[in-house]
Amino acid sequence: MKPGIHPPYRPVVFRDRAAGFAFLTRSTATSDKTVEWEDGATYPVIDVEISSASHPFYTGNARVMDTAGRVERFERRYGRQR
Repeated sequence: MKPGIHPPYRPVVFRDRAAGFAFLTRSTATSDKTVEWEDGATYPVIDVEISSASHPFYTGNARVMDTAGRVERFERRYGRQR
């Protein structure tokens, strides 16, 4: 790697406001906002809209699509072509 061309890789807090979940990791992302973490240190914070704490796939709140009902409704509406 060439020296001096890469952004600094440092600790950053990612916060999911919808779920009230935050985690500390390392990243090159930057932010002007900061937050005091559990260890007492202050880190830059990046607010995200969705994380593993709020995504339906990880939380088990995923909706199951009623595909059989959709097919029947389509056939009723447009009729079956023979």
